Amino acid sequence: MTEYRKISAEMLDTELFSGFIRRQEVKKCWRKSGGRWVIKDIEFVDDWDAGDHRRVLGQLRDVLGSGGAVWGAFREGRLKGFASVDGRLIGSERQYAVLAELHVSEDCRRMGMGRELFYRAAESARGLGAGKLYISTMSAVESQAFYISMGCVEAVEPDPWHVEKEPCDVQREYVL
Repeated sequence: MTEYRKISAEMLDTELFSGFIRRQEVKKCWRKSGGRWVIKDIEFVDDWDAGDHRRVLGQLRDVLGSGGAVWGAFREGRLKGFASVDGRLIGSERQYAVLAELHVSEDCRRMGMGRELFYRAAESARGLGAGKLYISTMSAVESQAFYISMGCVEAVEPDPWHVEKEPCDVQREYVL
């Protein structure tokens, strides 16, 4: 059984990730070519080590410090998925709340955990007064399939900071 709950700043330590497996083997990615999205053969493994855990913990602390929210999915008391929404709104009309993180442990994918975390993040974004959720997401075919299935579309107003930070990411939005 999965328990979903907000994660507080006091819970943010490296032990939190002790049962979490970020690993994702990517074989194909979406890229824009000639104004169209095409699938390219691009292979890599996205996996986290202790340094990545410390980096993500810092990002989650920043989200909480901004007035945002961090949601966790726990099985047998161990973190198996999490999503965070930054408290700072972006966009020309401050219409976007940023989905800063959404990850599900490799051993718990395709069980509905990502969907539930996404919905909880969307509810947090509504609570911040946003009209849309902004997602700068990995271009892996599997990642894009998830966001498309959730009803996300290409962002109307791509955020320059996110585009520069991750030029291969796909910039998406979700109307709240």
